Amino acid sequence: MAEDNSYESMLCVKPEVHVYRIPPRASNRGYRAADWKLDEPSWSGRMKITAKDKMAFIKLEDKNTGELFAKAQVEQYPGSVVEAVTDSSRYFVIRIEDDNGRHAFIGLGFADRGDSFDFNVALQDHFKWVKQEGELAKLEANPSEAPKLDLSFKEGQTIKISIGNVKKRDAGSAKARPMAGGLLPPPPGAKAGGVLPLPVVQQTVPAAQTNPDTLLDFGSPVPAAQPSSDLWGDFTSAGSNSSKDASKSGWVQFS
Repeated sequence: MAEDNSYESMLCVKPEVHVYRIPPRASNRGYRAADWKLDEPSWSGRMKITAKDKMAFIKLEDKNTGELFAKAQVEQYPGSVVEAVTDSSRYFVIRIEDDNGRHAFIGLGFADRGDSFDFNVALQDHFKWVKQEGELAKLEANPSEAPKLDLSFKEGQTIKISIGNVKKRDAGSAKARPMAGGLLPPPPGAKAGGVLPLPVVQQTVPAAQTNPDTLLDFGSPVPAAQPSSDLWGDFTSAGSNSSKDASKSGWVQFS
């Protein structure tokens, strides 16, 4: 016989539930909790819901000793094993079964409405998982039947990309650019909008040296003056300049 390696997981535990004897169903409308003797439960104890593979089990145990009172094997929910009554959300009809295969229907009730909600949700979640596992198994067996994923853009569809951690540069931290016309940027202490004047470059014109031999020798021809390297212009001998030029330049003309 093959060994069953699946483990049993706990889905829900409620410390106090009540079991009732229920009369046979009178019609197809369902069970009504008002027909039970709700103030006289037949048994009270602890309830556990466990799961092993795809099967769920409802176990009723003694709250002190843990002795098993009854057990229901749930193959699907909702189904014939667990059925809600028509007049209350706190009571259910459970189909229990012993080891010999004999079964009976009993009423199961919760003192608090939240406990009955947890009971209902635990069974729903388990069989939702069973359904998903079955669908995944089918897709793995037949990969060609799996829907193809279409990641292309549809007509008119756009995408927006947000780029985080982008810091704006401070205006003060930006490098100063040289101003037009060759002006340097103002120093840090200068007022905003102020422009420093251009530096004044003073050039000194060396005084011309007078040759006494030239002044005393009237008969000899005056040699042509060599072009000066002065930036402000060329100065010539007194004989080659007009009286007007001589008066402006400060040189004396000899006749």
